[in-house]
Amino acid sequence: MLMRQPCPDLQFAYALPFGATPSATGTQFSVFSRSATEMRLLLYNKVNDREPAQVIDFDRDTDRWGDIWSLNVPGLEPGQLYHFQASGPWEPENGHRFDASARLIDPYAQALAGTYQTGKDGLVRPPKCVVVDHSFDWEGDRHLRRDMSETVIYEMHVRGFTKSRTAKVKAGGSYLGVIEKIPYLKSLGITAVELMPVHEFPIRDPHGKKITRPNYWGYDPMAFFAPHRGYAHSSAPGAQVVEFKQMVKALHAAGIEVILDVVFNHTCEGNENGPTLSFKGLENQVYYILSEGQHYCNYSGCGNTINGNHPVVREMIFHCLRHWVHNYHIDGFRFDLASILSRDRSGNLVPNPPMVELIAEDPMLADTKIIAEAWDAAGAYQVGSFGNHRWAEWNGRYRDDARGFWRGDGGTLGPLATRLAGSSDLYEHAGRPPFCSINFITSHDGFTMNDLVSYKDKHNDANGENNNDGDNHNISDNYGVEGPTRKKCISTIRGQQVRNMLATLLVSQGVPMIVSGDEVRRTQKGNNNAYCQDNDISWFDWRLVDKNADLMRFVSGLIQFRKNQPTIRRKEYLTGRPVDGRKIPDVSWYGADGSPLHWDQGALAMTAYIAAPSRLDDPEGLGRDLVMMFNSTGDNLEFELPSIGRGAIWNLFVDTSAPSPNDIYPEVDGPVAPSNRIIEVGRHSLKIFVCNASLS
Repeated sequence: MLMRQPCPDLQFAYALPFGATPSATGTQFSVFSRSATEMRLLLYNKVNDREPAQVIDFDRDTDRWGDIWSLNVPGLEPGQLYHFQASGPWEPENGHRFDASARLIDPYAQALAGTYQTGKDGLVRPPKCVVVDHSFDWEGDRHLRRDMSETVIYEMHVRGFTKSRTAKVKAGGSYLGVIEKIPYLKSLGITAVELMPVHEFPIRDPHGKKITRPNYWGYDPMAFFAPHRGYAHSSAPGAQVVEFKQMVKALHAAGIEVILDVVFNHTCEGNENGPTLSFKGLENQVYYILSEGQHYCNYSGCGNTINGNHPVVREMIFHCLRHWVHNYHIDGFRFDLASILSRDRSGNLVPNPPMVELIAEDPMLADTKIIAEAWDAAGAYQVGSFGNHRWAEWNGRYRDDARGFWRGDGGTLGPLATRLAGSSDLYEHAGRPPFCSINFITSHDGFTMNDLVSYKDKHNDANGENNNDGDNHNISDNYGVEGPTRKKCISTIRGQQVRNMLATLLVSQGVPMIVSGDEVRRTQKGNNNAYCQDNDISWFDWRLVDKNADLMRFVSGLIQFRKNQPTIRRKEYLTGRPVDGRKIPDVSWYGADGSPLHWDQGALAMTAYIAAPSRLDDPEGLGRDLVMMFNSTGDNLEFELPSIGRGAIWNLFVDTSAPSPNDIYPEVDGPVAPSNRIIEVGRHSLKIFVCNASLS
């Protein structure tokens, strides 16, 4: 009888059909090009070599199979550096832009090395591709498979997280630097990091010069399969592959999932005036959406648009996702400007786009989280209607409604209640559960939480675009002074508003996303579009961890409470009806006086009574009834505890108007609500009470 033998170090890997594949006898090189007339492989000995040590021509008769050019080079090992070079028609009017002199990055390159160079002939040489061996001791690491409803996302920039000297790490600004700060992430309590783009993007411009306004964020892809070399601590070719895997393994060991922000909507090759670095020189008319056969459609706002629903490009995207999941153990993806994936080859938005459905149904991605930024730069806005139940979405409506309510905007009470309850208006009609809503109030794109309450207007002068870049619709306020102030009254209300919004975010149904540094009031000095600020404007200032330790305590306490409370992370929508034999509804809304809320009165104060979930959703019976009292007015108000809460003992959990440490009671052992049920809620503040036992 055959017995199954454990083999903890043997991991499932995903072999790519194209690119450079090493074997015991050599390396196989395969690349797609339908219209090329000749193909060459350029091999280099060193990163700084401007000219190849060897050029190998593909034989049209023996090395071409259909539209795939493929040859095996004996003796070549991992670490080998290479480019492709393709000859073909130069017919821009027909979509062809072949340049026989261009050195081309392999679309399936798994690592890049070096940077742009200029040869004696004045031609640009892009970074070199690296042959990669994916052997790595994962020590049994697997995807964590945490339920989406239990997820708390932390959006962060790999470099910016530890690049500041204040981080005091050995490998600042790198994958290894993230590892050094894992204890901090664990103390905060988040369950997943969402990394801003880590696939390769340009460090210098095509002419070898330092970019005046570098794309620090990384939304400028150059090689989708390759981890960014700029985040590696070692400069050795391919070091980024190993260091990235070390980071993922360490995060998993700490119970933290890794979600990648992927940009399958454009590339760094730009429009007709942009450089030929890869896709343009191999099969331009296939990889990009073109207008009139020659002009680049710009639905991304970045010069070109990936032709995501072309079968060849669709296949590349699938191979890329599987590659990151199975070769790097990635737990999920956030798709930047995902609405572009809903456009056909002519750029038209189509219902039930095949690309979106196939990603959701791909069996090799079944363990992953998939999140859409459900809009694009050409006006498509699909929040609430993107894909099926597998797709979660960045909920831009949540951001706007939460900001508006806490700023005191009229007509925002009802919208806030809807967002607090899971945004059923957006997702329920399509059979999508509350955790399809990724709730956020801030993201990398816009003000930080500190700046949201410190600036009425954006201050992007450092970007060099005369403050014309960035969104003008910020739904922000400065409460009397633009920017930093020593006025205590203004500082106090700003602190309360930060707590109000973070608390609201973390007790809402759906999945909360926090931006790195918001938990300690990181500032970008009013810059709401810091895409090009690779400096202190964007970097995490670790001195703030001590300076604002009280806010850090507040946020970590809320995250821990969320983990413990199934009441605020339901998998089904609140209905306003009794459930599981209880006499009280799962959610009830009241005015400050304890009477049923009248939504049309334009009030800015309300009480939400949320009952514990049924035993079906909470088999261990951990859920507790909650009372949340919201006061966005400029006056202190007396709230009356709803009558359905009469007879129970209610402990204060959060009071955003109270100074630390009385702003939160992490053990839910705060003062008991007064017997007369009258509770004062300070202006611009929130109070949350927890029942010490569920009512029947």
